[in-house]
Amino acid sequence: MRYPARPATTPPQLPEWDPAWSRIVEAETPDGRHSFHVLDTLSVLREAGLEPEGTILALHGNPTWSYLWRRLARATVETARSGGRVWRLIAPDQLDMGFSERLPHDSAPTPQSGEVRRIADRIDDFDAVVTTLLAEAAGTAGAGSGRTAGTDAEAAGSAVAEHPIVTIGHDWGGVLSLGWAARNTDVVSAAISLNTAVHQPEDAPIPAPLRATLAGPMLPTATVLTDGFLGVTLRLGDLSPETKDAFRAPYRSAALRHGIGGFVADIPVDEAHPSHPELQRIGADIAAFEHPALLVWGPRDPVFLERYLRDLRQRLPRADVHRFETASHLLSEDHDVAGLVLDWLSDRFPAARERPSATEPTTASAPAGSTSTAAADSSATSAAAPAPRAVTAILDARRDDESVASVDFAQNPAQQITWRHLWHVTTSIASGLLELGVRPGDRVSMLVPPGNNLTAALYACLKIGAVAVVADAGLGPRGMTRATTSADPQWIIGELPGLSLARAFDWPGRRISVKPLNRVQSTLLKVETSLTALSRTPHRVELPTPPAEADAAILFTSGSTGPAKGVRYTHSDISALAAVLTRVFDVREGTGLVAGFPPFALLGPAIGATSVTPDMSVTKPKTLTAQAIADAIIAGHSTMVFASPAAYRNVAATAADLDEDQRAACARIELVLSAGAPVPGELMDAIAEVFPNASIHSPYGMTEGLLLTDIDRAGVAEAAETGHLGVCVGRPIDGVELALAPIDETGASADDLLVGAEAQDRLGEFVVSAAHIKSGYDNLWHTTALSARDDLDGSTWHRTNDIGRIDSAGRVWLEGRLQHVVTTPRGPVGPGGLEALIDSDEAVSRSAVVGIGPAGTQALVAVIDAEGTSLSPGLAPLDLAARLRARVAEVDGSDLSAVLVAPEFPTDIRHNSKIDRSRLAAWAESVLAGGPVRGRI
Repeated sequence: MRYPARPATTPPQLPEWDPAWSRIVEAETPDGRHSFHVLDTLSVLREAGLEPEGTILALHGNPTWSYLWRRLARATVETARSGGRVWRLIAPDQLDMGFSERLPHDSAPTPQSGEVRRIADRIDDFDAVVTTLLAEAAGTAGAGSGRTAGTDAEAAGSAVAEHPIVTIGHDWGGVLSLGWAARNTDVVSAAISLNTAVHQPEDAPIPAPLRATLAGPMLPTATVLTDGFLGVTLRLGDLSPETKDAFRAPYRSAALRHGIGGFVADIPVDEAHPSHPELQRIGADIAAFEHPALLVWGPRDPVFLERYLRDLRQRLPRADVHRFETASHLLSEDHDVAGLVLDWLSDRFPAARERPSATEPTTASAPAGSTSTAAADSSATSAAAPAPRAVTAILDARRDDESVASVDFAQNPAQQITWRHLWHVTTSIASGLLELGVRPGDRVSMLVPPGNNLTAALYACLKIGAVAVVADAGLGPRGMTRATTSADPQWIIGELPGLSLARAFDWPGRRISVKPLNRVQSTLLKVETSLTALSRTPHRVELPTPPAEADAAILFTSGSTGPAKGVRYTHSDISALAAVLTRVFDVREGTGLVAGFPPFALLGPAIGATSVTPDMSVTKPKTLTAQAIADAIIAGHSTMVFASPAAYRNVAATAADLDEDQRAACARIELVLSAGAPVPGELMDAIAEVFPNASIHSPYGMTEGLLLTDIDRAGVAEAAETGHLGVCVGRPIDGVELALAPIDETGASADDLLVGAEAQDRLGEFVVSAAHIKSGYDNLWHTTALSARDDLDGSTWHRTNDIGRIDSAGRVWLEGRLQHVVTTPRGPVGPGGLEALIDSDEAVSRSAVVGIGPAGTQALVAVIDAEGTSLSPGLAPLDLAARLRARVAEVDGSDLSAVLVAPEFPTDIRHNSKIDRSRLAAWAESVLAGGPVRGRI
């Protein structure tokens, strides 16, 4: 079949496409002059009176075209018009693709076909278009706009600084643009790539979709004679029919699809392929690229698998990474990739005339803790406090101490170890890990429940600078797989259940078991050795000393508000957290600590406390009984208990089972801490009956900052008398500064931070600063950037995503999460405050307030949980609805449009208090529209 040549043309009218972006560019390539369709925003910018201050060179892959970059084009123009840096976007359609020139072809494409346009040809094509347009810009805008012949090195460096040039590519356009950037470092300032691949490992199979397409006659059939390959690709994203049709626009007939087949045929699947040597050269060039780089990834891509991202990260070890955990191949169709790219560019290349960004303060840098006298005092105390010790300093200092360091009731019988034994075991394991090949910075996934084994593994890693990756088993197999894959550990230490899960889901990392396995188990689970074996390793004379700023742990969030995020903690962060426990709660060396709250079960050796792990399931806090906690107190001679509210509820419920000795042990407890969720007054009263002589505290925090505020039992009672709505979590603890980002009518929180009197009784998002908050999110550059802001004094602030108010006494009142704000005509409403009011009714077990309707005009709807009540799902009884409406109107002035009873409340499996309000809102909207009441929400 003869495929005739066709000239380049411009696209028809398409959704989200501005015809003013299109132009035809004639460029001289090594094999002749060709015409290319190019998306170019220059004319639109100049029409607005704007001259480019930087250029983005974008390259699509196969089988897309420059339509892929339409949202980035629009975002760059809007950013320029609003005062940000003026970025010009140039995105050519590759030759034989999109609306660029079609070449003549005599046959269907095959890997060895002489008519296939090779990787090297495509880089030359890209270079020809870019050189033509940059030279054109240099001729019209003056020096410094692009690459011109004869530019000396000094002038070139100046031009790059004044007018950065950045590449971005997707799919095979990713590797092509990276290769071009690596070969043009004199003019390229940075590079960005979406899902792509540079190297195909010899021992790994080609991804299944490509294997099927490359198989013999399937290649021309799937790619050229039909639009099968195109159709499959367009299903790898949540595209509307109109968007799919736009992507199909340049490929309506077989004569227009030869480039798609040729691109597939040019994939170097082995060393015999004609393009294999060129791809190897590109890989080597990329590894030498030292400019800033950003890798954006969709993990659900069936073609560009995790191994390709791993390879890219090894070639670009300093690259920033952002993973959209729910994204597949066409990630820019499902997520705000344009916003991420422009925020990253703004961070790397700030414009002199830009307004202060989200990472710069716009208010005076007064101590946010000045919202109360106590907070101001704590700031002064923090400034005078000595620098925290290294994480392993106390353990190393007590190497000859024969007193008890840890008791583990998860072992049967309970296992007790001394400080001397713990030091020797951790030092031996650390030495063994080094001999095995573990290096500082290597990530080690910990699939071990809290207890002595996890403590030994963790502190061995801390000693040599390996990074512990901890994902709660409560995430479930899929959630843990997603978390572990995103962290990409080089090693896994686990017990049999965890190792079996890792094998079943093919998690990355070499395997180490806790205890020795038999030969069959070791082979099946790919286990190389055990902690038991490593604990016999002779001590090395010296172990590497990790710097304070090095990562120490990646702790994953609960996943209750989206895919679980890895939170990065450095050695300095963990040391600061240990210092907070010592400073604020007087947890000193020798203190006996019963740790029923997993994050704090690991801090014992860092603070010198004797830590006791009670007999319970860490994924099911309600399994902690009063007898179990009393036995743990006795074994550790403990004076302090730390557990979650769910655990304490069961402890209070089973207190009648305590014998005389156990009651006496509970009476010796001086301090009770509860974290994970706010503790209501009635639960504090129940806890006080079990621990009659203890001071009961409920610190507020999150994975990103485990201790931020604190309130005791008396404080809860005092707050209850004030009449404020929401849940009071007390005042900022020593070392924590607190500010408020006000919420506007759209439900968004402002960049400006309010402190002191300005912040009082304003609904806003809480923003905190402390030495012990996270250093960032792992492989989530954009999430880190959006959640953090650097103040003028150099301190880092964290946006908590929690909303509420600060009262005149400096107390913090929680009213929900930022994404749960209801935007009513009267203004934004935090659901937590109204829920606390509704929950006070004797007929209500718990409630959720959601918004129904368009943003800005949402109606308030109260949804009551039917579980534990006599209420039937559907509309609430008239008398109850009237009572709740009247109460809300009287106290808050808000109007409840409806009161519904739900058959169930969807909640996070670990945190029963975290209600999935988005699902409840969808259910409520359906019911009010006449939909079914029952069924899974």
